[in-house]
Amino acid sequence: MASDILVIGIAGGTGSGKTTLMRNIMAQFEGMVTVLSHDNYYKRHDELTFEERSSLNYDEPAAIETSLMVKHLTALKAGQAIDCPVYDFTRHNRSDETIHLEPRPVIVVEGILIFENKPLRELMDIRLFVDTDADIRLCRRIKRDVNKRGRTLESVLTQYQTTVKPMHEKYVEPSKKYANLVVPEGGKNIVALDMILGRIQRHLDAAK
Repeated sequence: MASDILVIGIAGGTGSGKTTLMRNIMAQFEGMVTVLSHDNYYKRHDELTFEERSSLNYDEPAAIETSLMVKHLTALKAGQAIDCPVYDFTRHNRSDETIHLEPRPVIVVEGILIFENKPLRELMDIRLFVDTDADIRLCRRIKRDVNKRGRTLESVLTQYQTTVKPMHEKYVEPSKKYANLVVPEGGKNIVALDMILGRIQRHLDAAK
């Protein structure tokens, strides 16, 4: 069944517009897309206090259980359903809940570090890197973390300066070389979006 499933990886820095691009794909092909987010695979740290978890580096590959994501994506490509973990950003820890995901004709894998891991990126048929100016990305991250994740402005800026920016330069930006297509401004790039949607439509037509 793997040949009937198209796996699209969407990478890029924090706040680059990955989610907007993903939502545009989902809106165009409603009911045909399964989304697998790298963020849900952050490791569980029940042994640490909230304060200790708050100070961890969440922007390096070691923070994420990517091996489990590889296992889950492999299962989805083989036509098997999975139970995806859920991460609670307000507690800085993995939730006890899971999300049951069924395989669909298109699987979108998204996250800042998904191209950094070779076994994971080799499971993708198309790799897209969303490239957006650093100042714009920082502004978007501040709005998201303060409004949706209950963070203070000071904590967001401290994390950005100590881990997000240096890890972006060390891991995320270099992984751009693995992309098949670099998309400036993500889902707001209408020309690139039309190309991507057209490629997905051709896959779906061929699979009929």
